[in-house]
Amino acid sequence: MKQTFVLASCLLVVLQLVNVSSKCQIPKQMNAEDNKKLITDFYNEVWGKGNLDFVDKVFHPDYVRHDLRPGNPLPGPEGQRKIAGDFRKAFPNLIVQIDLIFATDDFVTARWTMSGTHTGKWGAIEPTNKKATFSGVNIFRMENGKVKEIWNHRDDFGLFEQLGVKVYAGSKQ
Repeated sequence: MKQTFVLASCLLVVLQLVNVSSKCQIPKQMNAEDNKKLITDFYNEVWGKGNLDFVDKVFHPDYVRHDLRPGNPLPGPEGQRKIAGDFRKAFPNLIVQIDLIFATDDFVTARWTMSGTHTGKWGAIEPTNKKATFSGVNIFRMENGKVKEIWNHRDDFGLFEQLGVKVYAGSKQ
């Protein structure tokens, strides 16, 4: 009788643990190939097609952007949605090509080339109706299946030069 009681008690504890663990969210672990596919899909969906809702699938709620350009982008997926949305409005026919991409379980690095016609206002730059081709490199740090941090490097000087925007090194002329 005592053994039956102990066995029944153990069974109840196991069932409670199973019930609790089924309600817990286990972090999604992704391998290098999964990460590479997610980032490739990000470039194609968000930058190539303008599907801004796709950022929610890619970016962690606490995502942080590291960028050398001035500004203070919004945190989380909303920040990436605004950056991509503003740029796609300025270059609505944007074409993206991934030139090189490699990944580990924690990082994805991609070099890309984009081209398009500047037909809308972008920041302080009025539409120029000029075509431009420019490239950049992004380093993504992955956490639980989403981008937690990004380091962004884009050839703004080359882009501005193609758009006919004056670039000042030092004081304004």
